[in-house]
Amino acid sequence: MKFRLLCAFFCLLQFSCTSQSKKINGVSFVASRQAADQSHVNPVIEVNANYAAIMPFGFMRQLTTTEVVHNTDRQWFGETRKGAKQYAELLQKNGIKVMIKPQIWIWKGEFTGLIEMTSEADWKAFEASYESFILEYASLAAEINAEMYCIGTELHKFVAARPAFWKELITKVKKIYKGKLTYAENWDSFDKVPFWEQLDFIGIDAYFPLSDEKMPSVESLQKGWQQHKTKIKALSEKIARKILFTEYGYRSMDYTGKEPWDSNHKGKTLNLEAQKVALQALYNEFWKEDWFAGGFIWKWFIHDEKVGGETDDQFTPQNKPAEAIVRETYKKYEWKN
Repeated sequence: MKFRLLCAFFCLLQFSCTSQSKKINGVSFVASRQAADQSHVNPVIEVNANYAAIMPFGFMRQLTTTEVVHNTDRQWFGETRKGAKQYAELLQKNGIKVMIKPQIWIWKGEFTGLIEMTSEADWKAFEASYESFILEYASLAAEINAEMYCIGTELHKFVAARPAFWKELITKVKKIYKGKLTYAENWDSFDKVPFWEQLDFIGIDAYFPLSDEKMPSVESLQKGWQQHKTKIKALSEKIARKILFTEYGYRSMDYTGKEPWDSNHKGKTLNLEAQKVALQALYNEFWKEDWFAGGFIWKWFIHDEKVGGETDDQFTPQNKPAEAIVRETYKKYEWKN
């Protein structure tokens, strides 16, 4: 009897330790002009990812435009409902779980967090259009049994100005889609979202400033994480929800930890090692934590053989030294079906 109890205890302990180590090891699967095929999915499998964010797009002309144009024949295939479905179903067939994450693109790359209407009538019109956009892809998420759905990305001013709309929108989404829900707020506003308790995960696009050094060390970057990590953990405990990095990543360039959100293509100096070091520091700090669910690296392109590489200073880790760090970490914390 004692032997059986002892065995049961160790089995429970082993299960507990294993379950704590499992993470959402995700890639942000970038929309393309064309359909995906197995050759585009194989690199996702090889990097040991168990989740992919599928990102259909809506478009706005200006920050004050009241219409979100979406799911039209003028968009790239991967940006539409048909394309998002094709990508998702192919990934699911390969055992990769899916988060549907509709996003807005504003002409000239204006920051979505600054979207703000100038009148009540405009707010109402914009809300109706945004709701149509989000319910369209909530319907897709339900149709394909997506494991997770993200109701918005980096919309701080919209969230701050119209909290009642967002709470009603979440209720409407839940009538359509029964899976896990999150919202992706920018790193500097994640603690100001009023509806986290209605969702399953606190979603953060984790481009936190960590270091002003040209080539920081893993240790200095981990030190830079501490003030942010304390704040993140406190919110997780307060709301009783795990943290999900709905986006995370670094460019392969000098000063990559200074302003990690910076996507400017001009005046940057290539530094492959900096990207590798920055990712290692992030993994060291977060992937071991029980209150942390995992994250989606930004970006992962479907044409693996044509992207990244030793002359690329952008976010993707593909075909760079950083890819090995992602692969090793995702293997360590793998979570299979």
